Amino acid sequence: MNPQDTPAEPTPDLKLEIAHLLLIDVVGYSKLLVNEQIELLQELNQIVRGTECFRAAEASDKLIRVPTGDGMALLFFHSPEEPVRCALEISRTLKDHSRIQLRMGVHSGPVNRVTDVNDKTNIAGSGINVAQRVLDCGDAGHILLSRHVAEDLAQYRHWQPCLHDLGECEVKHGLHLHLFSLYKDGLGNPQVPEKLKRGRRKHASAVSVRSISAPRWPRIALPVALLVSTIALVVSSLIFFNRASPPTTTPPAPGPTAAGVAAPIPEKSIAVLPFENLSDEKENAYFADGVQDEILTGLARVADLKVISRTSVMQYKGGLIRNLREVAKELGVAHLLGGSVQRTGGRVRVSAQLIDARTDTQLWAERYDRDVADVFAIESEVAGKIVAQLQAKISPSEKAAIEKAPTTDLVAYDLYLRAEALFADTSDPIHAREKLPEAAQLLNEAVMRDPHFLQAWCLLSRVHSVAYFRGHDHTQARLDLANAALQTALHVQPDAGEVHLALANYYYHGFRDYGRARNELAIAKRALPNNADVFLYTGFIDRREGHWEEATRNMERALELDPRNFFILQQLALAYERQHRYAEEARTYDRALTIVPADPNTRILRAKVALDWRADIKPFQTTLATLVAENPNVAPDVDLPLYALCERTAAAATRTLTNYPREGVANNGVNYPYAYWDGVIARCQGDLAKARVAFTAARKEVENIVEKQADFAAALSLLGMIDAGLDRKDEALREGLRGCELLPVSKDAVDGADLAINLAQIYAWTGEKDRAIEQIAAVQRVPNSLSYGLLKLHPYWDPLRGDPRFEKIVASLAPK
Repeated sequence: MNPQDTPAEPTPDLKLEIAHLLLIDVVGYSKLLVNEQIELLQELNQIVRGTECFRAAEASDKLIRVPTGDGMALLFFHSPEEPVRCALEISRTLKDHSRIQLRMGVHSGPVNRVTDVNDKTNIAGSGINVAQRVLDCGDAGHILLSRHVAEDLAQYRHWQPCLHDLGECEVKHGLHLHLFSLYKDGLGNPQVPEKLKRGRRKHASAVSVRSISAPRWPRIALPVALLVSTIALVVSSLIFFNRASPPTTTPPAPGPTAAGVAAPIPEKSIAVLPFENLSDEKENAYFADGVQDEILTGLARVADLKVISRTSVMQYKGGLIRNLREVAKELGVAHLLGGSVQRTGGRVRVSAQLIDARTDTQLWAERYDRDVADVFAIESEVAGKIVAQLQAKISPSEKAAIEKAPTTDLVAYDLYLRAEALFADTSDPIHAREKLPEAAQLLNEAVMRDPHFLQAWCLLSRVHSVAYFRGHDHTQARLDLANAALQTALHVQPDAGEVHLALANYYYHGFRDYGRARNELAIAKRALPNNADVFLYTGFIDRREGHWEEATRNMERALELDPRNFFILQQLALAYERQHRYAEEARTYDRALTIVPADPNTRILRAKVALDWRADIKPFQTTLATLVAENPNVAPDVDLPLYALCERTAAAATRTLTNYPREGVANNGVNYPYAYWDGVIARCQGDLAKARVAFTAARKEVENIVEKQADFAAALSLLGMIDAGLDRKDEALREGLRGCELLPVSKDAVDGADLAINLAQIYAWTGEKDRAIEQIAAVQRVPNSLSYGLLKLHPYWDPLRGDPRFEKIVASLAPK
């Protein structure tokens, strides 16, 4: 039930909340007959309610809808993109409903729920006032945006070509609104609104419509907006949306629109390239990296700068950079900072130079020759000089953070840097099993040397949280270690951005508490404005919550700050895979391979796109053979059993068992034993006796996990599949269903969908054909990893083949 449909209870204070508003108005409504008005509004209601944005917001109880007589107001609360995407969806549908002419206005601002004369909840506040005035400036077909909304959207590259600056429009009471028109692919109205044309004629000045890129105007602070809104509420009357419609106009045929432009490189943008190690002892390489890393970290705290993350710049380590302009272009920055470090005994020499890469001009250079104990002071000085050279605004808190040394113990700092490098290379589950404990050991040594080393405590907590989540050690003891490190970090500096980022990881990995994790990320973002992980983990949360488009956009924002981070690209590709957007998945892997061309995992993942998309297994087979021929040691990483079984040959079965690690591989947070795949292959080959032996061994291992963690959803689901292989039908069904109950898709759109697929497999193996087909159909209604290729080729689904219902599902997924 929607808030406006329920009796409103009086509250003593005005409660303000930020809403993202879409106002919709039927052009020419007052000239229609009453019957025509009723029919048109009914048709419009169906169109609006059928949009994906409306349904998603309504399902999550994050939508208020208010009828306005000749249209409606929709209030979203998740993202400013929601009303804009809803407007585009409506415009697209209206192409088949030519008799309905709409104009739409979008704004984000504070609103207040108030009681109307019927004791129902209505909306008042400056947010709705401004949205109404934005709408009033448009003609038929227009989607007009306030500057505030355009400013938010322009932070994302894919929106920039769609946003067109109309300039200012005079509205009620002589106020001026800065407006933007949204149009793309024949949606929206590319013409300047008549109201703006009249204003321009009045002032005898013609203003062209301009595409916009990331805006540079200052933002109005939220507290100020809330204060103004509160005052406005006291003096303004309640809005019931009784408006006169403007004269009817026919939307013009789309004419030439302003060309979209690429996002300009910000003037105050910089990449800190790896500093050359000139020391005789090559073990001082970590020391040189640390100098670069601390300067980068200091600059990244300044919100007025764009600073590229460490992962991307470290790819330029060790090689001679011949074309600085090209490097800057690849990284999306105007300036580059480079230098060298030489450590000899108790002395250190640091040289640094700032280059304007657009002109290859040296803007600043300096050399520091001091005691090695002063290295952190040198780093702070360099960062301060760069801030001054780039004329960036810096707050007192940012300045203090730059000047604060991370530790006074250089040995502890060296241990931290080594752990940081290990942790950055743990995306592969097989090698992560070895690297995570090693990173934890280095960090333990670092904090023993310096108990006040904040960054080390935060990274230690993240290492333990990830080890728990990925299933390398999914125990309460491991989670307790993560919490203990966090508590120490909170004691050292509770307001540090790194602490809140670690808290977000803890809630995300330890409890799947995405609400608290998102709140911590919002706090971390204020102190760490250039930290790509903040946007990346926001994208991860969006993905887990089923907000797939928002997930994609946040990952793309992370890429802007870390453009050569192929782990982020891999994650973006996986998001496309779940949505069965295979062309985009392939392009993303291709982009990742331009960064690390030889990476075996990315190459095999790129090859399997053809299997998922077209049931074409040849690229997977060819790439696998090539990778193993180049380096036999990569076989355990790239011979994926799930896809290898699609080959349906004895040779492939033998090969994948040979390559599968004997200690198993973690998936969905639980370890899949070697014996599980041994049993699967024996079952597929019809050797039921061997399958029973293997599944019995696998059951013993997984049952031991479930006995200790009775509500471990992924372990229960795996146990259900094993019991299905053992013909323990009742237990298999109970375990599979219990796993889905504990972790449904509504709670986790990624792992929940995987457990739902596992349940379909259990149904298929236990002879529950009808339930298996129904389950597969249900899975296909949400993003998932069960592709056309897997359904068509994998022996898991052989019990269902020939059933028309199953074949219809498979055919529906075939490439068109």
